[in-house]
Amino acid sequence: MTSGLINVLKPPGMTSHDVVSFIRKTYHLKRVGHAGTLDPAASGVLPVALGSATRLLEYMTDTDKSYRVELTIGYETDTGDDTGTIINNAVCAMPVKSEIKKILSSFIGTIEQIPPMYSAIKMQGKKLYELARAGITVERQPRSITIHNITLLQLDDTRILFDVTCSKGTYIRSLCSDIGKKINCPVVMSFLVRTHVGDFSLDNSFTLQEIENNPPVALLPLDYALGYIPKIILTPKLAQAFQYGQNIVDSSITVSVSKQSVLRIYDQDHSFIGIGQLNTDTAVITPIKVIKLE
Repeated sequence: MTSGLINVLKPPGMTSHDVVSFIRKTYHLKRVGHAGTLDPAASGVLPVALGSATRLLEYMTDTDKSYRVELTIGYETDTGDDTGTIINNAVCAMPVKSEIKKILSSFIGTIEQIPPMYSAIKMQGKKLYELARAGITVERQPRSITIHNITLLQLDDTRILFDVTCSKGTYIRSLCSDIGKKINCPVVMSFLVRTHVGDFSLDNSFTLQEIENNPPVALLPLDYALGYIPKIILTPKLAQAFQYGQNIVDSSITVSVSKQSVLRIYDQDHSFIGIGQLNTDTAVITPIKVIKLE
């Protein structure tokens, strides 16, 4: 069975699920999933996992993400982007460049953010966007997110173009709305492209046509996105025990690695065989995900 990761360049107009369906048909697989949903109108990096790699998706969601964003002032929609229904208009004057830079910089750090109604967060047993489409608005609790950096790229009378790097769980539409509040003007997110998800970047992504024309070329190793997790190589005996799902003790683990509770596990051929949980007190490694070598 084909297993691995694909750095898909999602085009605007497709849902993330549409991309998964395309990959399933292209590679003739059922086990396909994605990390980090992109709005249908947005484009950019969408990591997709095939086969055994789907079991590793949970380790790809904690990584930081980067976006290029265009914000347009003067009107507001129910969705927060330019695909929604306009709910507010206003004549606004764009602040000067120095003021915009100051406003953008004020968001850097750990901040509280209220998720938009048009999101996949579940409340009352339903996704928020399902409630929104039914005309129901519910109170959402703020969530802590981290904005690592914001860089102003361009500015004109109605639009602000900027790059942002942020933690998981950040809603760029909500960020734009909060920027609008500081500008004292209704705004929408009028353009969004995701440029990075951890080790996946726009520069090495593949379009759907490129994937369709040459499926094997787009396939990345299972452990491609796990570089942030410390790596250990096991002896043949320990590797076999790990693959049988047995707890193991490896006295070769260094002090720096032992501070980490999760490890990437490899055999002596440097083949990735899974994820282990390390007990730092006993040096016992418990298999969490065992990957069958193919």
